Amino acid sequence: MVIKIAARESANELLSATMRQIEFAAEKIGLESGVLKILSKPKRTLTVSIPVRMDDDTTEVFEGYRVQHNLSLGPAKGGIRFHPSVNMEEVIALAMLMTYKCAVVNIPYGGAKGGVICNPKDLSLRELERLTRRFTSEISIIIGPEKDIPAPDVYTNPQIMAWIMDTFSMQHGFSIPAVVTGKPIEIGGSEGRNEATGLGVVYSIEEAASKLQLDLSGATTVIQGFGNVGSVAAAALSELGCKIIAVSDSKGCIYNEKGLNLAALKAHKEQTGSVINYPDTNIITNDDLLALKCDILVMAALENQITGENASKVNARLVAEGANGPTTYEGDQVLNQKGITVIPDILANAGGVVVSYFEWVQGIQHFFWTETEVKKQLRRRMNTSFSHVYETSSSYGVSMRTAAYMLALNRVSTAMNIRGLYP
Repeated sequence: MVIKIAARESANELLSATMRQIEFAAEKIGLESGVLKILSKPKRTLTVSIPVRMDDDTTEVFEGYRVQHNLSLGPAKGGIRFHPSVNMEEVIALAMLMTYKCAVVNIPYGGAKGGVICNPKDLSLRELERLTRRFTSEISIIIGPEKDIPAPDVYTNPQIMAWIMDTFSMQHGFSIPAVVTGKPIEIGGSEGRNEATGLGVVYSIEEAASKLQLDLSGATTVIQGFGNVGSVAAAALSELGCKIIAVSDSKGCIYNEKGLNLAALKAHKEQTGSVINYPDTNIITNDDLLALKCDILVMAALENQITGENASKVNARLVAEGANGPTTYEGDQVLNQKGITVIPDILANAGGVVVSYFEWVQGIQHFFWTETEVKKQLRRRMNTSFSHVYETSSSYGVSMRTAAYMLALNRVSTAMNIRGLYP
């Protein structure tokens, strides 16, 4: 019960921070109060019960959610997470973030998010499949290639997307690959999708570094979260010459001021399940990790990591938010006061949804791109979006985060006003 209460408080904080950022950006662009009222609430929320027959022949009932925030720019788009702390407030906040993330990179989607309260690590593969298929069946009334396209998120992966696609397709009697993105290439997935979010973070860092006159060759870098996003970003930054001095995962943080051998570290994690106890490193706390002196801090774990309490200790020139909502509103204010440049989540980690969009287009057309083409188009989209946000930030004298929200709000509200209010 303590975990659920803490999770709900964390989700409320994320939702509150998102709304405060939106309200501040809305004031900057003179957004109509009626439009802001509409955007402050999700368009549609769905709560479902998911009965699952377990391997020991008992039955457990899980709870799941799917939220669609705004559909003015197109069908809903957003991941599904399987995690013990999932709750409706968190899913609503993340769906809102998806609306603005899609808008800031100018792709024709609205925002959505989904989740199931469970711990996948406690489930067998067959139990996980039965859970996924039943959840898909329950939310199938609101998802579809023209309505709402799920994708992977925390503790979900291409295999889970494959089960969602197959379940939805079986209900319709024919294969519908465009119902999800992030699925295996063998059944209609896109080249470059697994690396897309991490690479998008790095492309944004490259653009920011050029503005800050930060030489990436030898730039000291700290990665909070050495999962899919963080490990890909770390590897790409290392190839650019950055020195990765500290990383963390759910089990702890390690540090070596001389730099880490990422290939060996990745092998160590695959063998042991964690970065902890990697040779020639010191184990440090998460607070110590965030306070390390470095050029670049990549936030690639969970939300609400940099807060009003610890933001003053952050000692980086550049913070790139690979995770959703890793900085609270109060924490963001402190970083701004310290003069730390922050590439906000709705820009920095948008690479995943950009390539998801590419995958959706490929699925509809049944015409697939090469990995080179995907990465080329991803870089073009990320660089253009960064440029638009940076120009807005410079023109209005606001942070990159506020500029990103201003840009996104303008695009969403323009679409809403052109479409009008029905009836």
